[in-house]
Amino acid sequence: MSKVAKDVGDIRSRLLDHKPVINAEIRYFVKEFEEKRGHRESRLLESVNKMVVETNEQMQLTDFETMIKQLSEVKKRCKSSHLRFRLCEPSFSTKLQENMDHLKDERAEFLKEQQKLKEEVDEEHKKAVEQLHTKYFKMQEELPKSLPF
Repeated sequence: MSKVAKDVGDIRSRLLDHKPVINAEIRYFVKEFEEKRGHRESRLLESVNKMVVETNEQMQLTDFETMIKQLSEVKKRCKSSHLRFRLCEPSFSTKLQENMDHLKDERAEFLKEQQKLKEEVDEEHKKAVEQLHTKYFKMQEELPKSLPF
């Protein structure tokens, strides 16, 4: 009887218990998938993750103070390198400020000159209007004298 029970148990486990077969199939599928794909997906995900982290680090410039700190770090790096950029030279910012002041002065002088020219043109226009007014007023006075009626 125990032999019959053993056979029934064996048949039952073969028919209803598929865990060993499923586990073997899963292992085979994963092995084949990894061999054919060569871990491409994991490398792709790692590169995407790295890009996201770098982007997050770059996009953390949310406030002005952080931007100023990072700008000072960039200037330090620039000064420490052997390449000298014009932006890193202290004389560049003073030259830039001097140029800006000079341009502001030139613009103010230009605006004054334009205002002066505008006033001259307005004065000439006013004189011309007065001359035309007096000329046509005189012509209007002489018109009834020259008419024969």
